[in-house]
Amino acid sequence: MEIFVVVAIVGGIVLLFVFGFMVMMARFYQKVKQGEALIVSTTKNVEVTFTGRMVVPIIHKAEVMDISVKTIEIDRRGKEGLICKDNIRADIKVIFFVRVNEDSKDVLKVAKNVGCTRASSQSTIEELFGAKFSEALKTVVKGMDFEDLFTERQHLRDATKNAIGQDLNGYSLEDVAIDYLEQTPIGFLDPNNILDAEG
Repeated sequence: MEIFVVVAIVGGIVLLFVFGFMVMMARFYQKVKQGEALIVSTTKNVEVTFTGRMVVPIIHKAEVMDISVKTIEIDRRGKEGLICKDNIRADIKVIFFVRVNEDSKDVLKVAKNVGCTRASSQSTIEELFGAKFSEALKTVVKGMDFEDLFTERQHLRDATKNAIGQDLNGYSLEDVAIDYLEQTPIGFLDPNNILDAEG
């Protein structure tokens, strides 16, 4: 009889322990949504997860970083249009698709250099890459005649990606889309500008 009581008590304690552990898991387990990364600082190191993990208050500090795709739009028209190799000015609108690279080292690099909150805000992305992307586009367009620019959009797209390169400090350039491309209307050209006059 005493054995059954001891077994019942031990079984109750084990059941209580298991139930308590499951409640703790449910309460402290932080799941990561699609397009996010969880950065957890422990007493020893910093870990990155794209699925989820236990985050115990006081012991751990957790921050969520948005790593979903963001866009940067470069729209150059009229007097701001880009000049081609043959000096014809082109109105162009290009959209760049950028995200924090889904790699633990890159996420930590961005967290350290930019911060989790700022990492994927539109203004930060434009501040970090707007000038670089615009300069790359300008360089590629200047190396092509307008007719080639118009007929070889795939080459323009690929050449722009190559000019930007892969080293984006933890970010990756996912794609480039040419949204608009036309010759700049003559009314916007400056006859006093030697390139416009020649074009």
